[in-house]
Amino acid sequence: MTQRGGFISVEGGEGCGKSTQMALLQQHLEGQGREVVLTREPGGTPTGEMIRNILQHDASGEDICPPAEVLLFAASRAQHVAHVIRPALERGAWVLCDRFVDSSLAYQSGGREIALETVLEVNEIALNGCWPECTIWYDLPVEVAQQRLIERGAAPDRIEAEQGGFHERVARTYAELAERFPDRIHRVNADQDIEQVAGDTQEALKAVFGDRW
Repeated sequence: MTQRGGFISVEGGEGCGKSTQMALLQQHLEGQGREVVLTREPGGTPTGEMIRNILQHDASGEDICPPAEVLLFAASRAQHVAHVIRPALERGAWVLCDRFVDSSLAYQSGGREIALETVLEVNEIALNGCWPECTIWYDLPVEVAQQRLIERGAAPDRIEAEQGGFHERVARTYAELAERFPDRIHRVNADQDIEQVAGDTQEALKAVFGDRW
């Protein structure tokens, strides 16, 4: 009998420490002998990585209008679900995804100010029923996130560079999503040291998965 895995998405604004925490989750699961598929959005497939290059790095050389942005993210997600996530879950693997549908809801609905129900409807086609069992939202004040990005020293991508209240709207929308989907989305305070954030993450995952975790 195939051992059952699970699907965890990891969310949050820029600089919230997702990559560090995902590496710790991967270590935890692999230490139990579990197969782990570590993936990301946009991306995760050859098609998705090409779309990522357009969305994050202006590879097309033209302005991307907000509706096109919604559809491009959803197209990448549809490929990701069909070719990576669903097959992994069917063979009993654990999937850890750096951003998933809630990023579209936060960034394209909140950030771009497109109606939430519109973004959700488009993404329901892409998901085809494949929702995460648990979403960890790393909540970090926008001003702290911006300082972390400055300290990192890397050139911001197209979305990181947005101004004019964009990231504040994203943060507010994540909070609204946590209220709308309380059984799936679990808030973790990311404005703590790495060990405390990791402990809070483990506590949230144990509450969701029980003995499976």
